[in-house]
Amino acid sequence: MEFLFTYGTLQDEQVQQYIFGRTLKGNPDFLPGFKIKENAIYGRYPLVLRTDNPKDKVQGIAYKVTTDDLTKADIYETSAYKREKFTLVSGVEAWLYVKNSN
Repeated sequence: MEFLFTYGTLQDEQVQQYIFGRTLKGNPDFLPGFKIKENAIYGRYPLVLRTDNPKDKVQGIAYKVTTDDLTKADIYETSAYKREKFTLVSGVEAWLYVKNSN
């Protein structure tokens, strides 16, 4: 089992139904050392920016997902984002979508 930390549209139950065919189960958590920037991708979608300041935290949800779910999420997120693993405040290691600088 993997974890996916979400801070935007992937928290929407209709989006989850569309991508995964079900509603995901998760827990609130925080991503330390990041800030959120609204409307950063295509002037519409949020993005997290690394600050490395431990006082900065992004609130989100860590969902339990499968590797198949991650593949589906990769397609949904498009090449605008890339997936990287980070440790959340709870100690859970979770995948996170950040800006793809390629």
